[in-house]
Amino acid sequence: METVVKKKTCSVMALGLTTALALAACGSATTTGSPVGPSDFKACMLSDEGGFSDQSFTQSAKDGLDRAESELGVKAIVTETGSEPDSGYASAIDSLLRQGCRIVIGAGAALAEDLTDAAENHPDIDFALIDADFTRDGLSNAKPLLFTVAEAAYLAGYTAAGTTTTGAVGTYGGRATPAVQGFMEGFAQGVARYNADRGGRAGATGGADGGTGVELLGWDPADPENGSFVGDFSDVAGSRRIAEQLFAQGAGIIMPVAGNAGRGALTAVASAGGDRGIVWVDADGYEYTDASQYMMTSVIKDIGTAVYDTVNDASSGAFSADPSIGTLENGGVSLAPLHDWDSRVPADVKARVEGLRQQIIDGSLDVSTRYDPS
Repeated sequence: METVVKKKTCSVMALGLTTALALAACGSATTTGSPVGPSDFKACMLSDEGGFSDQSFTQSAKDGLDRAESELGVKAIVTETGSEPDSGYASAIDSLLRQGCRIVIGAGAALAEDLTDAAENHPDIDFALIDADFTRDGLSNAKPLLFTVAEAAYLAGYTAAGTTTTGAVGTYGGRATPAVQGFMEGFAQGVARYNADRGGRAGATGGADGGTGVELLGWDPADPENGSFVGDFSDVAGSRRIAEQLFAQGAGIIMPVAGNAGRGALTAVASAGGDRGIVWVDADGYEYTDASQYMMTSVIKDIGTAVYDTVNDASSGAFSADPSIGTLENGGVSLAPLHDWDSRVPADVKARVEGLRQQIIDGSLDVSTRYDPS
């Protein structure tokens, strides 16, 4: 790999329930350029901030591109942009286009405006954007790769609430974007469901009614703009401070939704010690980080498969601009195994979470938020 520093919606075909299964975007194919041989096809990706070693979002996206290079024979090129918003995104995209990229994939919502401009100005090149919509409709060469993360985060929230030994759990984000807030709101709904099942009701900061509920720190569904946010996805030190505050306030398990900055929580949980734990996001933190002993579970988005499938379609001339939307039903989002925490999660909680998962899949339980892709 070479490294350089409202639409019509659809859902993907259900092929199973694990994240190893492929996402296949539906809808008719739209060819935006002449197919070329795999070895001559350049598939390119750029990150919005934080680089490709975040052990989470961008790293899993790059893994999908690496797989495409290995299995499809395409040439992969990646570019890391700066840590600040709009830090040369347009020029980075232009640089990739000058190198002959046939598809450009943006990893992160901050790239939306510049990637939309590029797609509009280069109709013969395919573009894809992870975790956000393009800012203008009607572009036949612009494909969003989206995920209904609230469904899996709901299960994580329930599991965390049923496992914490401190009576509280917490969450915080990098930036207040829909992709981040969907995790946090889904997590909150799962905590609320656990409390309802136990006859209690937890507020975001005020504790539980009747002494039976688990308190949620860092996010108030009634006042989401005042949730806990780092301010970006690259400030590891700032992320650590928020994680330390949540642990100090009594959270036993926290879910950082902060990309590369989320690594600060790994330092914080190690310092907190005891039975403190983490819910990782985007990728399986047990596999992706060096802090496996603290990983209760992870809310996974199968970004890698979505990227691989998109590159495969583009390189074969079958690219479609229809959104790819990963759900619990089609395996695009999932709850990771409990790994080392399996014996620490109560058996009745595990059974209840599996039941809730099946209800979400069969449609008898609706888990939705204002942040979901449409």
